Amino acid sequence: MTLVKFNDNKVANGYSTFNDLFDNFFNEGVLLNKRLDKTPAVNIYENETSFQIELAVPGLKKEDFKINLEKDVLSISADVKQESNTESIKVNRREFGFYSFKRSFNLPDLIDHSNIEAKYQDGILSLTIAKKEEEIVKTRVIEIK
Repeated sequence: MTLVKFNDNKVANGYSTFNDLFDNFFNEGVLLNKRLDKTPAVNIYENETSFQIELAVPGLKKEDFKINLEKDVLSISADVKQESNTESIKVNRREFGFYSFKRSFNLPDLIDHSNIEAKYQDGILSLTIAKKEEEIVKTRVIEIK
């Protein structure tokens, strides 16, 4: 019996090994599916008067978003279909496309439902959710007499 040593990470005679080709095929497919099903990253901030929610959603238009508030649940969604215009073009590889997502947030009781603003700029969807006036804690210095 003869043992043959080989390293899968190296290219032999200008060709990748079978394992390398097999791994690339499945890894790229998995990465593509993850990218298309991924929900956008979110940052949430709070200050004395409001909450700020930021979603990273580059490549979309503000018309693509749907923002709903039902009771204390804020839902943000987008459903963008990719236009298929491949009749005259041969596609060798397609790695990017459009996707749909839905993110929901349970809002605390201290928010003002009538004072929510949204803006979309440079791939970031920002929502500002104001707190109720009576819930805003006023700070002051108390003097000792």
